[in-house]
Amino acid sequence: MSSEWSGRAGGDTTDSAVQIMHKPTNMIVTCADQRSQQKNKVKALIVLRSRLLQQKEESERQKYAENRKNQVGSGDRSERIRTYNFPQNRLTDHRIGLTLYSLPQIMDGDLDILLNALMEDNYKKRIENLLQVK
Repeated sequence: MSSEWSGRAGGDTTDSAVQIMHKPTNMIVTCADQRSQQKNKVKALIVLRSRLLQQKEESERQKYAENRKNQVGSGDRSERIRTYNFPQNRLTDHRIGLTLYSLPQIMDGDLDILLNALMEDNYKKRIENLLQVK
């Protein structure tokens, strides 16, 4: 008998097993499917590549979902800027606590009342900030 003979029908695949570690992520892939170490290495690299790609896609998906959630908000009433109530001809700006009962005029472009109230509130807030800084 030759010294290369393992005595098993399928041959000994433990000598051809490959373990690859991706250092940046500490991800380890082991492959011992093939009899050839080179084939195991190629297969392990393919598996490693697909796992890294899957990890990157999941990370991107989470980042996108978080960004979208921040932009959309919860839809809670406290997040609303303005409410347009057509049956009552009412416009309410929740940021400044302004309610106007002239919705048709506003929808036709007569925005002076609304814009003046927003500018006045903006000036008040800017003055308050300046007084707080000093």
